[in-house]
Amino acid sequence: MKQILILLTFTLVLISCKTETQKTENTTAEISELTTDFAEGFIIKNHDGYKTITITNPWPGAEKEFTYALVEKGTALPNKDDFDAIVETPLTSIVVTSTTHIPSLESLGVIEKLVGFPNLAYISSEATRKNIDSGKIKELGKNESINTEILIELSPDAVITFAVEGDNKTVATIEKTGIPVLYNADWTETTPLGKAEWIKFFGVLFNKEKEADSIFNSIKTEYLSAKKVAQQATETPTVLSGAMYKDIWYLPQGDSWAAQFIADANGDYLWKESEGTGSIALNVESVLEKGKLANYWIGPGQFTSRSQMEEYTKVYAEFDAFQQDHVFSFTTKKGATGGVIYYELAPNRPDLVLKDMIKILHPELLPEYELYFFSKLD
Repeated sequence: MKQILILLTFTLVLISCKTETQKTENTTAEISELTTDFAEGFIIKNHDGYKTITITNPWPGAEKEFTYALVEKGTALPNKDDFDAIVETPLTSIVVTSTTHIPSLESLGVIEKLVGFPNLAYISSEATRKNIDSGKIKELGKNESINTEILIELSPDAVITFAVEGDNKTVATIEKTGIPVLYNADWTETTPLGKAEWIKFFGVLFNKEKEADSIFNSIKTEYLSAKKVAQQATETPTVLSGAMYKDIWYLPQGDSWAAQFIADANGDYLWKESEGTGSIALNVESVLEKGKLANYWIGPGQFTSRSQMEEYTKVYAEFDAFQQDHVFSFTTKKGATGGVIYYELAPNRPDLVLKDMIKILHPELLPEYELYFFSKLD
C-alpha cells in the first residue's frame, strides 16, 4: 500500500469515564464509555462481562460502523450475531498492516506479539527490525493481496487492517479463514492528538488500557506545553508546503493534519483558508504567485536535496525559501530498509513533530532541541 501523505507543563485533563444506564428489551446493564479527548473515530465501552470497540469512521464518507466484541478468554458471549468480529483478550498474537501501528505495539510492550506484516521493508523501527531479522515476524506480501496461506499458518488472534473505501476484498478473503479482522482508522483523524489517541485502540486489545492512557496523557502534555511555548514567538513566519508531481502542485488543505502542526507552531500557512483535510491540486503559476515570498518551505515532497529539486524544475529556485536555504523535509531520515521514519512514527508522536516545527520556525524558543524528524535540505 503506498505511503502517502503526511507529526512544557500544561494543565493536564485526565481521561474520564462517563457512566450511563442503558435499557434494552433483554437486559438492563450499566455501561461505562471511554471518553476520548481528541480522537473521533472509535468508542470503547465496558459491558457486563465484555467490552466493545466501535469504529465510527472506518474510511472517509463511510456510512457503516463496525463494532467488535472483546471477551476474556473462556468467557461465553450470548449475542454473537450483534458484532462484526469477536476476539479473546488479551491477544497473544497479532498481524497489523500499517507501519503506524508499530509504535503503539512497541510503547505498550507487546511488539513480541506481532507475527506478520505485509511489506516488511517499510518498517523502520530498529527494535522491530531485530524481530524481523530473527524470523519472528513473517512477510505477508502486499497489503492489497495478503498471502492467506502464510496467514492461516500463523493463525493470529486478530488482523488489524485499514481501508480507503468500503470494497475491501482482502478483508473478505481473510474473514473466510475464520481469523477476526478489525479496522483501525487512525489515519482518518485530522488532528495531531486525535491520531495519537489511537494507542487506546491497541491498549484495550491487550488489556493495557491504563498503560495506553498514561502514554497518551504524556504525549498530550508535551504537545500542549510545546504549543504554549510557540505562542511566545514575536513573529509568525509564512509557510509554503508540498511540491509538483507531473506539473501539478499538491499541498495540504487548511483543515489537514499537516496544516494543524504549522498553526500550533505559530506559523502562517499560506493556504490555511482552504477547506478540507486532504490535499489541494494547483498549477505551479498560482503557487508561485502566492508562495514566492514565503519564509519557510516545509515538506517539499520526496526530494532529499535542493540540488535534486532544481534538477527536477528550475521553478523551485524562484521561491525565496529555496534561495534563503529554508527548505525542510522529513524524507531524509529513513530506516535500514528505506522506510521513511516520519510515516511510521509521526502520527504516534505529534509532540515531536510540533517541536520540530517550532525549532524550524522559531529556533530561539527551543535552543537545546535537535530536529527529530525533519532536516534542512542541502
